[in-house]
Amino acid sequence: MSNDLRYHVDGDLVPAGEATVSVDDRGFRYGDAAFETLRAYGGTIFAWDAHLERLERTCETLSLEHGLSAAALRERIDETLAANDLADAYVRLSITRGVQPGKLTPQPAVDPTVVVYVKPLPRGGLEGDPVWDGPVTVETVETRRIPDEAVPAAAKTHNYLNGILARTELGDDADEALMCDLEGQVTEGATSNLWFVRDGTLHTPTTDGPVLPGITRDIVLELARDAGISVREGRYERADVLEADEAFLTNRTWELRPIATLDGQEIGGGPVTDRLSHLYDARVEESCYR
Repeated sequence: MSNDLRYHVDGDLVPAGEATVSVDDRGFRYGDAAFETLRAYGGTIFAWDAHLERLERTCETLSLEHGLSAAALRERIDETLAANDLADAYVRLSITRGVQPGKLTPQPAVDPTVVVYVKPLPRGGLEGDPVWDGPVTVETVETRRIPDEAVPAAAKTHNYLNGILARTELGDDADEALMCDLEGQVTEGATSNLWFVRDGTLHTPTTDGPVLPGITRDIVLELARDAGISVREGRYERADVLEADEAFLTNRTWELRPIATLDGQEIGGGPVTDRLSHLYDARVEESCYR
């Protein structure tokens, strides 16, 4: 299927195998680019406004004035989905600073490179099935999350070296790396936000630390509060998670994925995880399939 896909590259739909950017592009040279991972459910981009807002925040952090309107970006996404006849899909939108002279200091005039990638994902919502095969196996790694003062955690850039280093530490049977900050407190997975439940209260590391403010994270927080579930955002030790009654991870692709084990110790999902998963599916169903 991937060989038949068409991507959107700088305004043109091209076969995936021919989708290329210049070696002088700053996204390639330095990871000087912003991106968003989105999901299309029934042809609708879920939580588009939230993704757009975060994309703009990342671009502001990078001082990347790309000059593209929200409507223009959305049009490219919709064209890509239509060209591939996809209603339920993974979508990635990337904006780089484009081709500039080979100097680290960025030039103020930007001719951005804009790329939309897509690939099919199963239907979501109440009638859908998770894209993952089973609960996630997690290992704590030595690689620490970059301090917010060095690289703002809220910026989704192409430079994923921190997460890559974390993932290289994993054993063969592990799915995700749990990263800590410089003080040793848990923050997030390499590509996911962390949650756990103790005595009926839902906990998640605060974004006051080096934690990405995930769009799925925000939705789960809203759903939990609306449902009357006690919620706390705070700073936690690894032991707090190991002693949890339930634990799960969230990201745009996995949605809510229970943690089977952390460092070999069983945790699993439970009633709060199940309830939030159902509420999330219902939100997707209401937003995208009705």
